[in-house]
Amino acid sequence: MRKGKLIVIDGTDGSGKKTQIDLLHKKLEKEGYKIEKVDFPRYYTSFYGKMVGRYLTGEFGDTYETSPYLTSLLYAGDRLLAKNQIEKWLNQGKIVLTNRYVPANLAHQSAKLAPKERDKFIKWLLELEYKVHKLPKEDVVIFLYVPAVTAQKLLDKKGHRDYLGGFKKDIHERNIKFLIDSENQYKKLVKRYKWYIIECTQNKKILPREAIADKIWQVVQKIIKH
Repeated sequence: MRKGKLIVIDGTDGSGKKTQIDLLHKKLEKEGYKIEKVDFPRYYTSFYGKMVGRYLTGEFGDTYETSPYLTSLLYAGDRLLAKNQIEKWLNQGKIVLTNRYVPANLAHQSAKLAPKERDKFIKWLLELEYKVHKLPKEDVVIFLYVPAVTAQKLLDKKGHRDYLGGFKKDIHERNIKFLIDSENQYKKLVKRYKWYIIECTQNKKILPREAIADKIWQVVQKIIKH
C-alpha cells in the first residue's frame, strides 16, 4: 500500500494550472508535507514528451487530422517513463502534484471523435494507461474551468515556448472549435468520474489567483487527511 497521495491539477488551456500547482506546492510545504511535482508533457526531458512537442507544432497533421489513438500513445508513453519515479515518491509517503495526467488524454483526444465513438476510445485509453502501463491511479483530479472564449485571451499572453519553434500557439490552442469540443468533453468527464471542478471566472473575468488557490486548498485538505 502506498503512503503518499497523487493529486492531479488539470484544466482548460490557459486556466493557470502551473501557477496553481506552484501555489499549492508552497502551501503544502508550509504545512510540513514532502512534495514532488511533475509537469506533463515533459517536452524537453522525455523521449515521448519531445514527440508530443512535434505533434503540437503540426508536424504530423492538424488537430482533427491526427488519430487520437496514435497521438495518445505519445502522451501515455511520456507518463510511462515517469511511472517508476512517481511510484517511488508515493511509497516514500510524499504528495505528488502533476500538471495534467491521464484525464487530459481522456478529454482532449476523445474530443476529436464523433460522439458515438468516444466511449469506445475512453475504454481503450483507460485500459492502456492503468492496466497495460499500470500507472498509479490518482487520488483526486481537480479541474480548473475557464470557458474557451476567455481562455483564448489568456493564451495570447503566454510567453515563448521553445518546443513550438516559431509558433505562438500550438495546434490545439489556435483551434477554437477544438478548445470548445475539449471543454465540453471535460464537463462530461467531470460528472462521470466525480472530479472536482473549480470555477476560475466570475462575470467573464478570471478570478484572482489567490481566490482560485483557496478553492483548490479546500479540496486538497479533504484528500490529504484521509
